[in-house]
Formats: sequence, structure tokens, C-alpha cells
Amino acid sequence: METTSIEKQIKEIEDEIFNTQKNKATEHHIGKLKAKLAKLRDEVEKRKSAGGKGKGFAIKKSGDATVGLIGFPNIGKSTLLNQITDAKSRIGDYDFTTVDAIPGMMKYNGAKIQILDLPGLIAGASEGKGRGREVISAVRNVDLILFMIDTQYEDNIEIMNKELYKAGMRLNQEKPDIVIKKTGKGGINVTSTVKLTYLDESLIKTISSEYLINADITVRDNITEDQLIDVFAANRIYVPVIVVINKIDLVSEKQLQKKINNIKQRGWKIVAISALNGIGINKLKEMIFSEMNFIRVYMKPIGKQADFNEPLILKKGSTIEQACTKLHKDFKRKFRYASVSGPSAKHDIQKVGLEHVLEDGDVLTIVISR
Repeated sequence: METTSIEKQIKEIEDEIFNTQKNKATEHHIGKLKAKLAKLRDEVEKRKSAGGKGKGFAIKKSGDATVGLIGFPNIGKSTLLNQITDAKSRIGDYDFTTVDAIPGMMKYNGAKIQILDLPGLIAGASEGKGRGREVISAVRNVDLILFMIDTQYEDNIEIMNKELYKAGMRLNQEKPDIVIKKTGKGGINVTSTVKLTYLDESLIKTISSEYLINADITVRDNITEDQLIDVFAANRIYVPVIVVINKIDLVSEKQLQKKINNIKQRGWKIVAISALNGIGINKLKEMIFSEMNFIRVYMKPIGKQADFNEPLILKKGSTIEQACTKLHKDFKRKFRYASVSGPSAKHDIQKVGLEHVLEDGDVLTIVISR
């Protein structure tokens, strides 16, 4: 089927959803339409990506995590990058100063965090406007997003959120806890372990039938129609966001507090800065580090003192196995056992295996075969 034909179907379904009165009698019909619409939109996006557009920038991820710095043009992203990292991004008082992805490395609390200064993200980015597809492709691979705005343009938050939503990104959301097990027969069976207030099991079956014939589905979250469809799409990206409001030195304290309160009421985490004058930079670094859910593990070679200057940075919930993988490719293959002291140890020095879960502040010794 030609892309233009699919886009025509999309328009027809959108019109039908818009013109259908929403009530109990039509919810199953609308649910099926939404599922069909999502499938068609994903197909169009897949074809456009296969056509060579939106492949992203040639940036190699490095450090313990990667942060995407995005915002409208001329908002101060390059100035901020130069403040918090070792980068020297070009600065200019005109739109689209940054025409490529500029990486910098932020060092904080022992962690090395890569910050990407990306070209301006504008309305229409999800359709490719202003190198939008390339920017979005890069953003889909980060661990945290910084939405940078200034005190005059707080509405830019919703524009950027909308563009990323269209591109399959779900910001400040957790992936719904749904288990889908395909079966050979028996139709679709739905079990919920929580009280459902947005959907009932019958409506879940109706939407699921657009994707499956036989399956056992266990729902562990109070999900909406859109969240259920997102699970079936299987290409959604869930990323945390911090809003960075810049140029705070250009408004009064009263005006600034009003803007901050408005943004917080819409559910966004926010930090206020002046990138040019260095105001709020330490607070921003602290928020970035905190949002990453890092733990610091201090390595102690056999017979030597622990290195408390350069910790091994891991994500919360990481195991000895993940520590081995990050340290060296041979550590897991040659692993014999590990010794841990600190918060995760049951006694002073505990002998543990690969499955042991580490905690912040642990001291770790890994013993391998020679």
C-alpha cells in the first residue's frame, strides 16, 4: 500500500473519531479506531525512516549516561553546555546557531555525564521541520531530557512535548505494567490485578484484538486506552524530563515565581537558571545526577585500599554481574566470587555471586580466575 493511501486512511479515521459521540455505547468502536490509527501512523513513520530521513547525528554515546539538551532556537543551550561541561559550543544571538549535535562531558559526584546540545526543536519537528527528525532520533537514545525555555516562552514546553509524543516518546511516564503471553488458541483472556477506572476488561479485549488473536493478558496498572495501545506498538520510549528555565535575571522575583508555579502545576520538574551568569548551575547539576538514580560503588583490589576518589557509577538496582560487564569484558567470563562491604552486605565482608544487588556506598572486590 502506498504511503499516500495510508495517510488518506489516517485522515478518514481521525475524522471518524472526531465526529463520533463519545459515550458508553461507542467506546468499543472508538477504541478499535484508535488502535487502527496508531498502527497506520507507525507504518508511515517506519516508511519515512526507511527512506533515509531521521537517521540522527553521528554521536557516540560515552560516559555513565547521556542527556539531551533541547529547546527552541536562540534559547541559550550552547551557553549552558559551555557552563556545565568541557565543551566549547558556538554561541550567537540568532536562530539555529547550533546546526549539529555538540557533545560535552559533565563531571559530578564521580559520574561522567554526556550532555548533547542539539539543534533547536520547533513546531513541526516530528514531520521533519528544522532537522526535526534528526533531533528526535538523537533524543530517543538519551537517558534524560532537559527542556530549555526562557522566561518569555513557557508555552514552548507543551510544543516540544507534543512533537516528541508524536514521535513515540512518553515523557515523565513509566512503562505500563502489562504482561502479554501469546497462546495458540483460546482467544484473548484478560486478568487485572488492580482496579481499572479508565477501561474494563471487555474494552481491553476489543483493543487487543487489533493486534492479537490468542493471548493471556495480565494488567497490573490502571491504564488508559492510549497506554494500552502504546504497549502493543512496542516502539515507545519512556524518558524523564527536567524543565530548565533560563534568563531568570531578566524578570523580577515575583514574575519568576509565578512562572515556576505555573509550570510545576502542570506536573513538570523545574530548575531556574541564568546560563550566562552562572546562576542555578550547581542546582541543575544536582538535579541531573539525582534523576539518573545512580549508585556509587568503590572498587577495592585484593590486598589494596579501596579507591574512594573514582567510584564505579551504576544504575540503582544493578547487580555484581552488571558491575563486571561495565568494568571489563573478561570479568564476567572469569568471575569466581565477589566480596562486598557496605549497605548491601549482611555482615562486615560478605562473599556474594553475580546476582547480588549493589547499593550506593558499597565497597566491592571482584575475584577472577587467572
